[in-house]
Amino acid sequence: MSSEPTPSASALEVRDLSVVYPASRGRAPARAVDGVNLRIGKGEIVALIGESGCGKSTLARALVGLVRPTSGEVLYEDTALDYSAKGLKRYRRHTQLVLQDPGGALNPKQNVYDAVALGPRLHGLTEGLPLTVHEALSRAGLRPPEDYFDRYPHEMSGGQQQRVVIAGVLALNPSVIVADEPVASLDASVRGEILKLILGLRDELGLSALVVSHDLGLAWNIADRVAVMYLGRVVEQGTVEEVLLRPQHPYTRALLSVVPTGAEDWRPTLLTGEPPDPTAIPGGCRFHPRCPRWAGAPPAVRASGACDRRELPVLAPDTSAAACHLLDSTTLENV
Repeated sequence: MSSEPTPSASALEVRDLSVVYPASRGRAPARAVDGVNLRIGKGEIVALIGESGCGKSTLARALVGLVRPTSGEVLYEDTALDYSAKGLKRYRRHTQLVLQDPGGALNPKQNVYDAVALGPRLHGLTEGLPLTVHEALSRAGLRPPEDYFDRYPHEMSGGQQQRVVIAGVLALNPSVIVADEPVASLDASVRGEILKLILGLRDELGLSALVVSHDLGLAWNIADRVAVMYLGRVVEQGTVEEVLLRPQHPYTRALLSVVPTGAEDWRPTLLTGEPPDPTAIPGGCRFHPRCPRWAGAPPAVRASGACDRRELPVLAPDTSAAACHLLDSTTLENV
């Protein structure tokens, strides 16, 4: 499957991005991110989905300048990221990270006002600061804002804490947010409220966002496009409808299969083999040791070495596609 959508103006993009952690304690170098192309259009929400350990969080941190890539580049509005102290400070006015654990992100000794004011103070934006904090809290859904100024993290629920974290981001008036598992630590009843908040901010402020998650339901509810990551590389991407309703890659299908459908014949696809190890990426398709499609392939197909010996091309950022050697094999339609 491959199509060429008309891209919107780019807010944030990575080109051929790799992050390799050096060898340590007898372990080989780890290719946490390995040749990723990804683009987030202006006003667009992209969901980055995959198992734990696939490189999602490393990519998210590279996008906000917390991890410097080994190769490739990060571009904000088509300009490459400057990794000097001054360049990073300027960049972080525009691109902000939302962490998954609000309790860990907030200083327990700092009240809400000072937590939200921290970013503007670091950037020297102190003129009209009380109004900035007031407006940021209001946009984050903490109303009336002044009722929260003197509260401390332990005096608030997890959902309120996450709203404070988001208010701290909004206080800098960014154009892009990178949210790493933003609702993973919250109760199910609160998750929908935070997702609705992120959607509302996109509609109200024109924010662009990358939302990192292992939750496919989150992607369905919030994203315009989805990128599926496995062992450091994007293996499928497209619109929400394309990826979640008509998945092409066997890894995406396996992830979707564990979501209960209510059908009597529902059965999840259990992946075999070892979980991803970025220090030992297999040859050929990196998913083939766990791939149910490859495991069930006819002997002639397996003998061809299509999957275990032939490398797959890296997906371009503006295509709807899946990286799989066996996509068009008519002999594998029911595998």
